[in-house]
Amino acid sequence: MLRSLGQRSVTGSEEDPRVAELRTAVSRLRRELATLPSEFPDRAIAEDELAALAAMALSGVPEIPRLHRSLLLIAGTIGSVSALARGLSDVRSAVELFGESRRD
Repeated sequence: MLRSLGQRSVTGSEEDPRVAELRTAVSRLRRELATLPSEFPDRAIAEDELAALAAMALSGVPEIPRLHRSLLLIAGTIGSVSALARGLSDVRSAVELFGESRRD
């Protein structure tokens, strides 16, 4: 079922592969952001939201609306930093694995 979406299972683990993908992408982007020498006004917001995404990934299946909110905030704060474009794209792809948030 998940394999048709390009997902792989973690051998010997019950971990949701989407969560593993999210955790990996967030970790990579956090490292890239930490090594970025330049400062920009909303850097703290991006760091806080990446920390929130990392915490959600550690706790299990995250809340989809919260994932999308964090992604929007991160994209808004670092979207113009070309050095982070690939990492941001990877986080976006990982968030999209969880599907769309329901709007009531």
